[in-house]
Amino acid sequence: MDASAANWKNRTIFTGDNLDVMRGMNSGSVDLIYLDPPFNSNQERKAPIGSEAAGAAFKDAWTMSDVKESEHGELAERNPALYDVITAAGSAHGKSMKAYLIMMGLRLLEMQRLLKSTGSIYLHCDPTAGHYLKALMDAVFGAQQFRGSIVWKRHSAHNLGARQWPNLHDLLLMYSNGGKWLWNTPYSEFNEDYILKTYRHVDENGRYKDDDLTGGRPGGDEAYQAWKGAEPASGRAWALPRYQKFPDWMGLPPEHQWQAMSIHRKLDWLDENGFIHWSSNGRPRLKRYLKDAKGKITEDVWIDINAAPRRERVGYPTQKPEALLERVILASSRPDEIVLDPFCGCATACVAAENLGRQWVGIDLSPKAAELVIMRFTGTKQLTLLANRIIHRTDIPRRTDRDVLQNYRTHKHTLFGQQEGRCNGCQSAFEFRHFHIDHILPKARGGDDHLENLQLLCGHCNLLKGTGTMAELKVKLRKGGILAGN
Repeated sequence: MDASAANWKNRTIFTGDNLDVMRGMNSGSVDLIYLDPPFNSNQERKAPIGSEAAGAAFKDAWTMSDVKESEHGELAERNPALYDVITAAGSAHGKSMKAYLIMMGLRLLEMQRLLKSTGSIYLHCDPTAGHYLKALMDAVFGAQQFRGSIVWKRHSAHNLGARQWPNLHDLLLMYSNGGKWLWNTPYSEFNEDYILKTYRHVDENGRYKDDDLTGGRPGGDEAYQAWKGAEPASGRAWALPRYQKFPDWMGLPPEHQWQAMSIHRKLDWLDENGFIHWSSNGRPRLKRYLKDAKGKITEDVWIDINAAPRRERVGYPTQKPEALLERVILASSRPDEIVLDPFCGCATACVAAENLGRQWVGIDLSPKAAELVIMRFTGTKQLTLLANRIIHRTDIPRRTDRDVLQNYRTHKHTLFGQQEGRCNGCQSAFEFRHFHIDHILPKARGGDDHLENLQLLCGHCNLLKGTGTMAELKVKLRKGGILAGN
């Protein structure tokens, strides 16, 4: 069984609780995750009436009633460090932040499971909870997997006129899921001032800068000897870039011939063909042309991407520009790899992934998300054909990354031995015949028939649990005084 095979089709939008959907998705099946979740902004977001996204809305204000009591215990059991972070944040910031982080913590645990070992995740947030979310991701992915915090200047400030610095930026927290992650170095165009200052010279091949022709590594005796009256600096030797670093248009001799040439002969060839710049003090320098430059390596402060332009807007609150998602996708995925957006909203990440030749899957609580992504792909005949291939699902996928299972009822004897004849709920001892086989995580919530997801419960506990999770049952048992603890 291929553990990395996706158990859904490309171009699928799930609408429903993303926690349940992700629990039904195969482990290690996603190459890149981008999420733009609620920010805990204490606001209610609604799309304007009359806009294409009209009807889309979400509440971004959190209370402890928004999370189940059972989720506290589930986090504490699955990742104590994660729960410690949430508890500390609750003490420092209050119950609203604690509720928000419980919601996020459970979902980040599932995202970590879904992500391939070579994959990356970008969490989009703002300064409201960014510092707490980073601590959460440290606990889930490991602090050593933190790859950077990108500052994106939105070009529209919040809190104007308030007695504080206007909020002008969002954050993108990047983590890898292992020590070897995919990375395609992103470049941006040089600005005009940089070009004029750096690429100061012009010849028949275009604008160029002059670069050093020496290096610190020895290259044989000739590399230290004078060439055309010029000597390398003390302790330096004549040196050239690797053959593959020269652009094809320069027409270097075939590689085997080039490698057989002495360093002085290589310099002669470059000079004869006009690729050596002679400075005013008689020093030879290598010409580096602007047309061969990839651009400026993109750093972690992005000020060159504006908010979503008018042609992209659908009226969805918090809509992000496609250019932002395209930069993320290009840097951290290859063509045909799988991009997941578990809070997809108006599906900008899905649109960007499609435009860049990636596979994609989105999840959102609102059915409006499916309408919006189909609408965004509808227009030309070609786009409309693509829109017709988008799959809208409201069910929970069934995991296929486990071995083919026997009927789960055949495990009753094994479970009886593992539990030493005690109910896994109330912990009371019962005869074999009084036990019921139960799914720890119900199949309706993404669970399966694997032995690890099965347990024995007495009739009372089985009835009390119903279609809930084991964490929910424990809360009921504690409230009934059957189990100790809070």
